[in-house]
Amino acid sequence: MKVTTIKTEAIRANEISLIELIDKYITVLPERSVVVITSKVVSLCEGNVVKIGTADVQELAKREAQYYMPPPNEAGYALTVNRNILISKAGIDESNTGGYYVLWPADPQKSANAVREHLVKKFGVTVGVILSDSRVTPMRRGVIGVGLAHSGFKALQYLAGQPDIFGGYELKYTYTAVLDGLTAAAVVQMGEGAQRTPIAIIEEADFVEFQDRNPLGDELEKLVMPMEEDIFADMLKGIPWDKRP
Repeated sequence: MKVTTIKTEAIRANEISLIELIDKYITVLPERSVVVITSKVVSLCEGNVVKIGTADVQELAKREAQYYMPPPNEAGYALTVNRNILISKAGIDESNTGGYYVLWPADPQKSANAVREHLVKKFGVTVGVILSDSRVTPMRRGVIGVGLAHSGFKALQYLAGQPDIFGGYELKYTYTAVLDGLTAAAVVQMGEGAQRTPIAIIEEADFVEFQDRNPLGDELEKLVMPMEEDIFADMLKGIPWDKRP
């Protein structure tokens, strides 16, 4: 698998549209590649931002989240679930934003679909698209990439029924998280600081099953692990969540 990052100008809110950004910086696109774009840049292009100083970030996080637990102190981070993803502060970011709180895109799936459709029309290739963000993993130091939305490929690989390498054990429930695996590989090269590389192109990922369409509703639902079925269900259900409408 090969990951190539693309350096851009510093993206500021409402200065360039998402499609204009894509056209400006993606000039060649190999067949059967996956384009990864940071959700922060998508939100900046789409204007899903709030000027710092005009709103309280914790109130914004509470507004955006499905589930919200306030931080333990003023210096802490709210624990939230946003769009069925466990993440701090509902994914709101304030670094590399030009003075804004940057929320997640208003409709990440719609944006991912639009980018894929545009790329297919422009380059005439089979391509996948991912909108990415970063989050921490419990009991591990450091951030890792997570996919907010995808289009053009299967996000999960189902392995149930396959034998293990010795043939004596049949896999029962195993899924491979293709979406998040690709996202993590791209994000670690795109960086978290001042690199200005918010776009990456993944090539030679032979395990990816491409689809010449946007994901269907049942495929998107399959990505979500219901809280009550999660391996960490007891912990998650024990959190004193403020469940949001």
